[in-house]
Amino acid sequence: MSILVNSDTAVLCQGMTGRLGTHHAWSAIAYGTRIVGGVRPGKGGSTHLDLPVFDTVAEAVTATGADASLILVPAVNAADAMIEAIEAEVPVIVCVTERVPVLDMVRVKQVLKGSASKLVGPNTQGILAPGQCKIGVMSTVHEKRGRIGIVSRSATLTSEVIAQTSVLGLGQSTSLGIGGDSLHGIGFVECLELFQADADTDGIILIGEIGGSEEETVADFLKSEKFDKPVVALIVGRHAPPERRMGHAGTLTVFGQAGAESKIEALRAAGAHIAPDAHLVGETMRQALVN
Repeated sequence: MSILVNSDTAVLCQGMTGRLGTHHAWSAIAYGTRIVGGVRPGKGGSTHLDLPVFDTVAEAVTATGADASLILVPAVNAADAMIEAIEAEVPVIVCVTERVPVLDMVRVKQVLKGSASKLVGPNTQGILAPGQCKIGVMSTVHEKRGRIGIVSRSATLTSEVIAQTSVLGLGQSTSLGIGGDSLHGIGFVECLELFQADADTDGIILIGEIGGSEEETVADFLKSEKFDKPVVALIVGRHAPPERRMGHAGTLTVFGQAGAESKIEALRAAGAHIAPDAHLVGETMRQALVN
């Protein structure tokens, strides 16, 4: 099994007719993902990549039965695209777009509240269920179907950890990037809950960074809930200078808060296994499963 997506997931691509939309939709199709159509206002009734194109998400869902959407539109239009998918009650929405304005995401979060949708991103590499479904831009070079769930704020480190778990024979049940922006959809805790409920996931790897409070929230969750699967955490940014944004919008420490060391200590105190360095994440998980 996997979380959120599987081989039966029917995926729309909002922005499929653009250059990036074409590339990544074709990449997903080549991987075996069931892309069932695209959405591009003004181009409804046409075809692209031998698939139907619709003017609206609602029309596309009615015609195709899609239960997921990949959003590959410019930042200026990304919030409207997310809101349209939410209002069409698409169960899983993956927004890859970077640099979505914060105030736009405030609007999206308001619409998302109480809805039937789960939003992944924005500024995410997406979701990958090895051998089943790829929604987003995640590399498939080293993926291997297995029993480790990976949830991450870092695209590059996700690829590294996928490679490590594959080499060690652990593989992945699902890999998911929650997005690097300060305001985003699904977070670490919700992903842990999904992996906990997944019978085919034996352990979870969490890749965190400086900035925000996601990791501290995970620590509180692990302390308060009965969690019977090992959680291995890698928190990066130990040497990042304070009050300077590193990499993307969410990686920022201010007034000594949201630093790597405090996050590491909180997670360790909550029972998580702390990977001492990026190249030892897979080995730390292997040992956690044995013990």
